[in-house]
Parts: sequence; structure tokens; C-alpha cells
Amino acid sequence: MGDGHRRSASGPASTPPRVEPLPGEPAATATVGSQRVLFVADYHAGYEAGLRYERGVDVPSRAPDRREQLLALLERVRPDRLVVLGDLMHSIGEPGGAERGELEVLFESFPATFAVTVVKGNHDGRIETWLTDSDDIGSDVTVVSGDGITIGDVGVCHGHTWPTPAVLESDVICLGHEHPCVRLEDEVGGSRVERAWLRGRLDPDPFRDRPEYEGVSWLEGTDGSPPGVVVFPAFNDLVGGTWINVSGQSFLSPFIPAGLAEGDAYLLDGTRLGPYESV
Repeated sequence: MGDGHRRSASGPASTPPRVEPLPGEPAATATVGSQRVLFVADYHAGYEAGLRYERGVDVPSRAPDRREQLLALLERVRPDRLVVLGDLMHSIGEPGGAERGELEVLFESFPATFAVTVVKGNHDGRIETWLTDSDDIGSDVTVVSGDGITIGDVGVCHGHTWPTPAVLESDVICLGHEHPCVRLEDEVGGSRVERAWLRGRLDPDPFRDRPEYEGVSWLEGTDGSPPGVVVFPAFNDLVGGTWINVSGQSFLSPFIPAGLAEGDAYLLDGTRLGPYESV
């Protein structure tokens, strides 16, 4: 599953970076320039502690499982950079206790010179106040605003707020926040919920009348076409999400689903389910 192609009004189609999900995993890779990049979204470290505090539900910590899953992906892919598309942690305020401990152990497991970019999500609070300054974090860590940045021709944002104009000018936009899931039913009435990918292209309608996007060439029809969009499943399999094929479900992002045209859903194993609205 790749992303869409940008077509310039003044020439033939360029070859944009391809964001390729890893089969069976809630993660994707792309080659951006000379860098191999691994993308994940919605890690939600400390989620189990949050359940105890917020709902009184006692769930054994899966922090070691999350860490080992991510480290196995790093070993398999050997990326130059890890990009977290928001909600690395779960608590909205200052990380503490089990949550901070989980993240410190995770980052201590990375090579000392390994580059990590964290796009701030709505759950990431003041994560930059300790993650980038801690003597216990050996990685090369950068924390950026949730409205996103560009990494080469790939735009990255969390999805809980409107992206920057620069992100809209990218060839493909990667975001999290939604935790898309599908509810699948079998012939005898049984059902299960599975995490899913959403992929399509950006629909210009929600963006056209917003003043901050004045000058975005494809929105004004002067050059190019809308970027591709990849909405990531949550890395953390406990957090639930938006059931994209169940009526009455509300999406979380201010520009999804209105900003997603021709959106298809895929399971983690790569199975294409077709247009997400009719799965």
C-alpha cells in the first residue's frame, strides 16, 4: 500500500516517497532522501496506569511488550530515524511514575546516536520539558508541534489540529490520532474489532476557506494536485479507536473524514477492505 502521486500542472508526474506499511505491524517505512524512516503513531506509554487512575480498571502493564515490539521493528528495518506521529505518552499533563519510567527505559534501549522525532499529540502535554533535556535519554530526540513538519516530501502531524501549510504542500501526509478500527462480522453473527489503515488523497473542501492556507498552490489551482493521506492505526492495541465502518461513530480530527477523498481501509496484514464507508 503506497501513497498517492502528485502531478504537476507544468510537467509529468513526479515520483513521491512511498509510505509502506509493514505487513502485520502498526508501523510504516519510507525512504526520504538518503534516510530510511520508521513511522509509528499513538504509542500511549503508561496507558494501563491511566486506566487505573481514570476508570479504576486494573490491567497488567504491557510496557515490556510494547518496547520489545518496537525494538524488534528497529532491528528489522534498521532505520536512520524513528518518527512518532503523536501521543507517545498517555497522560495529558506531566509524565510521572510508571509512564515516565516506561519511556525512560524505552529510550535507554535505543542506540546513543539514534535520531527520534516526536510530533506532539494531544496527550503529550509538556513532554518536551524533560524528554529533550534529560540526561537519562541518550537518543538524538526532537519534539515538534502537533500541527506538523515536513521530512523531505513527507508531511507529518498528529491530526488533532489543523496542519501547517507546509504539511499541505507535501507529497504525502502521515497522521495518527484517529486510531482507526473496523468491526468485522462472520456468517454466524460473531464479530471482532481490528486495527486498520486509512489511505486516500486530501480533499480540498475543508481547507479552502481557511486563511492560513492562502498561497497553497494546489488549493488555489495554480499547480499540482492534493497530497496522498495515510492515517495510521494505533501502535498500542489497548487504546481502542474510531470504528470507521459503524454508523454514528464520530471522527476526532477536525479535517477527517471530510478531508479524506477516496479513502480505502486496510487491515494490518495488508488486506484491502475497499472504501472504508462501505466495509
